[in-house]
Parts: sequence; C-alpha cells; structure tokens
Amino acid sequence: MLQQYCASLTEYKRLKTREVKIGNLFLGNDNPIRIQTMTTTDTMDTAATVAQTIRCIEAGAELVRITAPSKKEAENLLNIKKELTSRGYSTPLIADIHFTPNAAEIAARIVEKVRVNPGNYIDKKKFDFIDYTDDEYAGEVMRIKDRFTPLVRICKEYGTAMRIGTNHGSLSDRIMSRYGDTPTGMVESAMEFLRIARDENYHQIVLSMKSSNPLVMVEAYRLLVQKMDEEFKECYPLHLGVTEAGDGEDGRIKSAIGIGTLLEDGIGDTIRVSLTEDPEFEIPVCRDIVKRYENRGNANNSKSQNQCTQSFILPYDPFSYKRVDTNTVLNIGAHHVPVVIADYSNTTDFTARALEPIGYTYNELTDKWGISDGAADYVYTGDGEFDFALPGMLQVICDYATWQNATDKTKYHPLLQQNESQLLNSKPQFQGPCFIVIDINSDLCGLIEILKSHTNIVLVVSSSGDCVLQSIRTFLSSLAIQQIKCPVILKTESGDSTVDEQLIHFATETGGLLLDGFGDGVWLVNVNKKLENNKVSGRTYIEVKSKEQLLNNTAFSILQATRTRISKTEYISCPSCGRTLFDLQETTAKIRAATSHLKGVKIAIMGCIVNGPGEMADADFGYVGSGPGKITLYKGKEVVKRNVPSDTAVDALIQLLKENEAWIEPSEIL
Repeated sequence: MLQQYCASLTEYKRLKTREVKIGNLFLGNDNPIRIQTMTTTDTMDTAATVAQTIRCIEAGAELVRITAPSKKEAENLLNIKKELTSRGYSTPLIADIHFTPNAAEIAARIVEKVRVNPGNYIDKKKFDFIDYTDDEYAGEVMRIKDRFTPLVRICKEYGTAMRIGTNHGSLSDRIMSRYGDTPTGMVESAMEFLRIARDENYHQIVLSMKSSNPLVMVEAYRLLVQKMDEEFKECYPLHLGVTEAGDGEDGRIKSAIGIGTLLEDGIGDTIRVSLTEDPEFEIPVCRDIVKRYENRGNANNSKSQNQCTQSFILPYDPFSYKRVDTNTVLNIGAHHVPVVIADYSNTTDFTARALEPIGYTYNELTDKWGISDGAADYVYTGDGEFDFALPGMLQVICDYATWQNATDKTKYHPLLQQNESQLLNSKPQFQGPCFIVIDINSDLCGLIEILKSHTNIVLVVSSSGDCVLQSIRTFLSSLAIQQIKCPVILKTESGDSTVDEQLIHFATETGGLLLDGFGDGVWLVNVNKKLENNKVSGRTYIEVKSKEQLLNNTAFSILQATRTRISKTEYISCPSCGRTLFDLQETTAKIRAATSHLKGVKIAIMGCIVNGPGEMADADFGYVGSGPGKITLYKGKEVVKRNVPSDTAVDALIQLLKENEAWIEPSEIL
C-alpha cells in the first residue's frame, strides 16, 4: 500500500506504474519521464502539420498530439503519418478527441495513441443540474459502456494506446450533479472509463487530471493514485499538465508548480507544458523540469536528525487544501497573506532608487512614494542600512550586528543565524520580532525548545539537501505535530544559469510547499551572478532592470499561481491547437496590454468551445472563439454576447468589464 498518495513522503521515490507501449516507445514503470507537446496547425493542412511536428520532434518531443475534432481530420492523420514516415520520423502520434467517438474509432486504427475526454466524449456539458436516482445514474454508466467499449476493442486489436484525460473545466453535467466541480468528480469521471477498459482486459492506458488551477490539479492526481491503489492494487501511468497555463513567466511558473509538485513525490510518467506559444517552445521547459529528476534515482535524501522517516503520516489532509495554522508576528502568519522578502544582501546601493525594482518609486517633486501591488514587504540588507525614511509598510531584516546599531528598531529586525539562536535566552533586548534562519539538514539540537518558549520568532527555513521539498515538508510537519506555531518563511536558493531553470526551481520547491499549506512568506535568492535575467527560452517576455526585480516578480507569480496571494490580473489562456479560431498569441498579448492593471480579475482566453466554457468556469470573464472571425464573451459561465467580430472583441470585453464594475482606468492607479 502507498503512503497516502505516493511511494514515499520523506524521500524521492518513483511511483511504480504499469508499463504502456506507444508505438516504439515505452512509458511508465522504470522508463524515463517522457516529454510531449501538441501541434497548433489545422490538421487538414498536412504540410503545415508535418512541418510543425518535425520541429517539435527535433526540439525533443517524444510524443506529438494532433487534434481530430471530426472524421475528416481523423482520416487525414493517415496522410500526416505517411509523410512523417517517408521522411524518417517514427515518433508516436496521438489523436486528440473530444466530442466525436466515430473520429476516435477512425484514429485508433491509424495513430499510436488516442486521447479521449470522459467529460465530453459521450456525456454532455450544458451546465444543467440533473438529480439522478442511483438506478438512473447506473443506467447512464451502462450507456457510456455501450458507446465506449467499441473504441476499447479497436485499440486492443490494433495495439493502440489510450489516454483517458479528464479536464477540470469539462466535467459532464452528470458528474457535476453528483460530485460537484471537485477533484473527486474528476477522478470518478476517469475511473468510470478505466473500469470499462479493464472489463475488456485492455490495459494500454495513461490517465490525466488536468486543471488550470495547480491546487485542483495536484489534489486530483493524488486522489486518483490513492483510488487506483485502493481499487486495483496497481496504478496506471500518469500524464501531467496544467491546462491553459498561459505564456511567458506566468505560464512556466504555473506549470512548474503543478507538474513539479507531483514529480517531487515520484508521481508522473509523461509531461506536457501547455503554453500559449508555438509548441516547440514548450519542449525546453519540459526538459528543464524533467532533468531535475534524472539523477535522483530512488536514493534516500539526507535528513536532519530531527526528522522521522519511518511510518511518517502527514498532519494535514493532502487532498483538501488548508493553510497550516501559525501565530502572528508583525504582519506574518495566521490570517495574513504570505509576505515577500527581497534579498539586497549583495548590493551596496541603499538609495531610494534601489527600491524601484521591488515596487517602490520615489517622486522627489512631491516627496511621495508610489507603491505597486507587487511591492515586497521586507528587504534583507545583510550588514547594510538605508539612510532615509522607508516607504509605507516596508520593513528591513538585517544581520544581528547591524540591528544592534540601527536607530529605528520599529523598522529594522534582527536575523539570527542558527548558531546565534541561543542569544534569545540570554539577551533581554530580544523582546520584539526576531528572525532565525536555519538549514534543516544541519544539527538542530536545542532549536525546538527555543521555538516552544518564544512567541516572537519568525523561522526562515531552507535546505541544502537533494530533496528540498520532502525534507522541508517533513520538518514543518514535525513542528505542526508538536504544536509549534511560529510563522515560517520559505527561503529558496537557486544557482541555475538560465531564467527557465530558475523559474522552475523556485516554482517547484516553493510552490509545492505552499500547495500543502506551508509558508507564511517567500524569500528567493539567486546565487548565480551570470544569470541572463530577461530571457525565457531565448525570447524576451518582460524587461527587468535587475535580479531583484526578477526575483520579486517570480515570488509574486508563485503566490498568485498557488492562489495564496492575488496581486495582479490572472489569465487562463489555452495553448492553441488545430481547433483554434483566432491567433491566440496575438490576442492574448492585446488583452494583457489592455487589462493587466486589473488586480484580482480572472480572464479566460480560449481558442474554441471544446474546453472553453468549461475551463473558464473558474474565470470572471471569458473570451472564446465561436467561429471564424467571431468571438463569444462570457461573464462566469453565462454567455453575454455572441458573434462579436474579432477586430472589435477586445473593446467589447473592456466594455463588459466596465458594465460589471470590474474596470479601473489605468490613470487611476498609482
């Protein structure tokens, strides 16, 4: 039996899954984590689809998915496959199927794998609530079995693999009526199809539980693993992905949080990063995520002597998010949103201008500060000190010796190293807030008693071990079990050489802990001075003035993606495919440019209706392709305007925001 939802909670250990053969590729069990993507071309354009598929393969894709929304696209997969074969490419192809079982049955005879979505393959989604009796519900499941079994038998005959891919936003009305819009509903939606396949003794199956919300996604995969282990005593391979993640830094961070959190626990056999960019740009991000686990094996993680490694049970429910209860120190802990700490320990510039990268702009003419929604809450200066009055709520953390000489001890707070923590017992001046930084892989002898006896401590936690997330989670769980409620700052250091690698590093290790309810603040540190700080996969997405700005932006993006602190507009943007009815990248850029100042507003930008209305159920407003050159606008789940010409649709969206009092003029924002 598994430890709640994975092979090990305290060390990296890959989840054992069934091995599945997809063409000439083996997936699951002890095989490497496979990388895949999806084409964005019109499937009927054979030349364009072949060309893009080749670009993806040469970038490193091990599987390529192509949409087949109707019979004609499914039939054209044969021409695409023949052309690729003639050019020497044998990479397995996957047909993406949603509403058309007959297209799936055609594709299953041609390509190596088909993907079906249980939410719309047979069932419907009209956002209707239907009160089923148990007998009526069982009758609906039998109807699904009758319609789905022919595809299973075709796949079994032709040696075709299948992905049963649940999407959070496209759960059927039947599932929604019984289980609600929940991870439990997502799991049951897939399990119904999996049981049918098993009844036919067909096992070449991969499953997925995708959502645009990393928290929902992680909970759903954990539940699925637990359910398979409980019901079948085995697990099928898992395809990981955050759907509609968006583009640029936000898309990478959201994807890394969802995918990385699961991979850290050994869950996941293949991944796809869904970016609103050309598909070949997804592959380097996938590779950066996967390579974190290539050399880990199943080796034990080095642990501090304070950590329990046997029969470890989490002191919280990993299937239902709840922030760990902590005390309040300053504005940290308890009901406060997680704070962001900017690291200025390697700078000698302590002028007002030095604070611009972290959200504070000083106007000499008015003698006033402009403070952005993404402004850091604290600055760590090491042995440095600012010689002017600090703006707003900004406060300083500094080394003990610097704090002793600070004139304003209401703004300056000491940071004690682990070996200085005993000062709290011998120095009467430590009555106010005090930060203690520890490496949980070192000897923590005596620390627990100090934490128990002082209520003014903010604990800054880091790890120098190989499995950072597991070791910190184990340590913080032990504190929770002992009812030690000091607020915790998650300090993560990265020595990565590229922005992509750094974003993935921070998002995985910090974001994963936040999803488990740990962390009252985030402190990110870049120890690589040669980092190219304004490029992502060779493309410029934001212009940053310094590492301080990059790290500050990353911290707020991680908090936004984990829904623990909202500081900006959130975009739920699909990655485009052959069904897309407008230029998603161009349109997303236009909508961002017009609305990026609307803090807390969630806007969905969807290329078509396949997942559009469902995936944007979590959004406040939606912009969905409904036909060539036509857009449908939504407020929540409700259609507001249909057939809006695409050349005026952005203006129509802005008007919709105004009508619903969600619009603020940019000039009104400080």
